[in-house]
Amino acid sequence: MTAPIPNPTASSAMTATAIEASGLTKRFGSILALDRLNLLVPRGSVFGLLGPNGAGKTTILRILATLLRPTSGSLALAGVDALKEPEAARALIGVVAHGSYIYEDLSALENLRFWTVMAGGDASPERLRAALRQVELDGVADERARTFSAGMKRRLALARVVLSRARLLLLDEPFTGLDQQGRKWLNEFVLDFKASGGAVVIATHSFATGLAAADRVAILAGGRILADQPCADLPWEAIRRLYESLIDADEAMPREAIN
Repeated sequence: MTAPIPNPTASSAMTATAIEASGLTKRFGSILALDRLNLLVPRGSVFGLLGPNGAGKTTILRILATLLRPTSGSLALAGVDALKEPEAARALIGVVAHGSYIYEDLSALENLRFWTVMAGGDASPERLRAALRQVELDGVADERARTFSAGMKRRLALARVVLSRARLLLLDEPFTGLDQQGRKWLNEFVLDFKASGGAVVIATHSFATGLAAADRVAILAGGRILADQPCADLPWEAIRRLYESLIDADEAMPREAIN
């Protein structure tokens, strides 16, 4: 596998910091989904968001992807004010959600052509096949996606990232449903993306596979970051114990104390 090719235009726009968020808060009516989150993610790094279902992980990713505006707070992506200039920020972002959003009756090549044309990009066969080659799907370019495994569909979704040449990759539970070979491939893709200067945010509830490539991990519960630790500082078993103790303490805390 080769590392994603940096986009010269996007790379020149990138500062040393891929994500800088301050005081991010999101309310849905009376529900406080995110409570004054601060995030600092440098380029060339992998940041893990670890938390149970309902912790706020997907809400954070949707805000980072400029698909959802926060109620308050600030957000800069690669030096671009994502709240004032969402279109400029969006050009730097690649998103692979929990569902791959693949058109089952289209071939791998047809899926890529559809996505690229809709985005107004260059849909030349040579460019599309090069992207499929990079995610190791060139041998099944003309086969319908309905015949693909979960791992192959995830790779097809990542081919869109290759085509966009994004410098910030947002992954929501990306290892779910993958076999051992698929997890290994995806982990290598993430590490290659990081090595090329990109930044990756992985939202997951899985310790072993979900955070294997992470440089830092933030533990999230009740819309708040309870801890933010460099992975090199703690062994995985220590992170697991910290996670369980913090989640237990948060669940025992009255909601008035959180709000």
